[in-house]
Amino acid sequence: MKKMKVAPSLLSCDFSKIGEEVVRMDKAGADLIHLDVMDGHFVPNITFGPAVIAAVRPLTKLPFDVHLMIDEPLRYIDDFAKAGADIITFHAEAKSDIAATIAKIKANGLKAGLVIKPNTPAEVVYPYLADLYMVLVMTVEPGFGGQSFMADMMPKITAIKQECQNRQLPVLIEVDGGISDKTVVVAAAAGTDICVSGTGVFKASDPAAAIRFLQQF
Repeated sequence: MKKMKVAPSLLSCDFSKIGEEVVRMDKAGADLIHLDVMDGHFVPNITFGPAVIAAVRPLTKLPFDVHLMIDEPLRYIDDFAKAGADIITFHAEAKSDIAATIAKIKANGLKAGLVIKPNTPAEVVYPYLADLYMVLVMTVEPGFGGQSFMADMMPKITAIKQECQNRQLPVLIEVDGGISDKTVVVAAAAGTDICVSGTGVFKASDPAAAIRFLQQF
């Protein structure tokens, strides 16, 4: 029985074949599709917006895990909901009011997630846990794929997991950044439920085998 859910990150796909890449990950056994939205302000990179997400939405029934790395997520929640997001995660460090943004996501019938960057302490998410489906802990600085895994983020994952358990909250912990066949072991041990994998899956010679390996933890 698999334990870890795997969300391949489209940040590492061939952007000229993005639709085909979504289908490829679906067939390879992914649990979710992770879509990194970057605005060039909150992070120093630009990817895609609601139009691209809407275009690939009909190609799979897998949940779309949309990670907003943008300055003002609250302004765009409706757009991403209409585009086909199932889960919207946004950064605690963004400019939008956190509680209002969570409420907007849930008002659209979607699952809400809060993201924290490496320098943000775990305690920042605690006041919002009761309203969250997921907490995403970044194990790299957000903005670009292919970075090295930051093992010193593991105590943060464990602390959030413990807080959820203490309060009997079924919040999932997702980890994004540098996940590979080696780093997944420590991420799982720390309490990770969902791992985002980019190059580790998209660049694998056998993506299905790579996903199956990650799912066993």
